[in-house]
Amino acid sequence: MAMKERLEALKNEALAQLQEVDSPETLNDLRVKYLGKKGALTEILRGMGSLSAEERPVIGQVGNEVRAAIESVIEVKQNAFQKAETEKRLQAEKVDVTLPGRPMSQGGVHPLNKVIQDIEEVFIGMGYNISEGPEVETDYYNFEALNLPKDHPARDMQDTFYITEELLMRTQTSPVQMRTMQSMDGESPVKIICPGKVYRRDDDDATHSFQFNQIEGLVIGENIRMSDLKGTLQQFVQEMFGANTQIRLRPSFFPFTEPSAEVDVTCVKCGGSGCRMCKQTGWLEILGCGMVHPKVLEAGGYDSEKFTGFAFGMGVERIAILKYGIDDIRHFYNSDMAFLKQFSRI
Repeated sequence: MAMKERLEALKNEALAQLQEVDSPETLNDLRVKYLGKKGALTEILRGMGSLSAEERPVIGQVGNEVRAAIESVIEVKQNAFQKAETEKRLQAEKVDVTLPGRPMSQGGVHPLNKVIQDIEEVFIGMGYNISEGPEVETDYYNFEALNLPKDHPARDMQDTFYITEELLMRTQTSPVQMRTMQSMDGESPVKIICPGKVYRRDDDDATHSFQFNQIEGLVIGENIRMSDLKGTLQQFVQEMFGANTQIRLRPSFFPFTEPSAEVDVTCVKCGGSGCRMCKQTGWLEILGCGMVHPKVLEAGGYDSEKFTGFAFGMGVERIAILKYGIDDIRHFYNSDMAFLKQFSRI
């Protein structure tokens, strides 16, 4: 059979089979069979080398016409399959606009975030700025610069997660205070609070967690006194727990402050008359504080003969527990929706 007749026969065969196609997969198989690199059309056209110079353009034109005819039918079929698939998907995804609307569930602020916001608002109202720093800290900023050398026994109370011998997950937000002090020129006053997550190797129970939130405060300037610290904390607790709340300071020890004190507030449940919550004492411990140790001032670049300051630190979870009467710190972290919904409108 002459090459021209073979091409015409191939076209008729291909068009006949394409008319019977019922799926995109079969269509693709036929495209490869007739028009692929090893397809029937290519096989025929490879024989053009044996033709005379006069015959080649004629057969080449016929070959192009055959290819165009087959591609045209394939394109029509592809468009038909795509349209059918689109219609099918639209029907499957069809929305019945006559159905009644579904109410959208409304979230709320997590109680810990709400307490952090409340504390920040109180101190911003007193002229404090907010400072933040890295949660992965160096041993120097977390301990040594805060008057806690490597052999200091107080480190045992703040056992943490070490990454290397000199890198660790911070046990307090005090490193932010030191970084802020060192960023000053040794003459500028400081008035900041430092909120953030901290980490210690505690076993999780009703009152302890290996991760918790802390807010520390720092004030440095000339003639800063212990009375300024007490007045600041008195205003803070009255803003957080009510105008009738009182505080008392008990002597304590912290390596980075001297003198140091633990701060108690009148029991939020009994108002100080004595109850089971406060163990009949009328007081609840809330935070630690003190005057900044001279060695810490010097490490921060300040002249301890000219400047004084005070610092305090509190656990956000502790404040939230007292404020909302929560009996287990783990409630804050276990994503119990029944628990969290109680605070959706606070």
